[in-house]
Amino acid sequence: QVQLVESGGGLVQAGGSLRLSCAASGSIFGIGAMGWYRQAPGKQRDMVAIVTRDASTNYAASVKGRFTISRDNAKNTIYLQMNSLKPEDTAVYYCNANLQRALYESWYQQWGQGTQVTVSS
Repeated sequence: QVQLVESGGGLVQAGGSLRLSCAASGSIFGIGAMGWYRQAPGKQRDMVAIVTRDASTNYAASVKGRFTISRDNAKNTIYLQMNSLKPEDTAVYYCNANLQRALYESWYQQWGQGTQVTVSS
């Protein structure tokens, strides 16, 4: 059983900061790209930031310069440092990972359960 466990969400005032963490655990042979997505009420789930295994990153235009994604391969964990938060950043944030259970098995995507981030004005 593979799990992605997120933590670090909460309520913060505009201009504040939060740090999200996502740890992968269970029977994992390989972990590829990992990332954060978010979904606001009534809206689709959108990519926020992605980091590859060799630490290449990609950000949504709306968070570039404010958010930083990082990765600790030894801990199978990624982080999202969110600074200068805005009310429009309010959403449920989901961790995503490309995983492989065993050598020669197909890669698949796993989602975390989500963590709420609320930014008050």
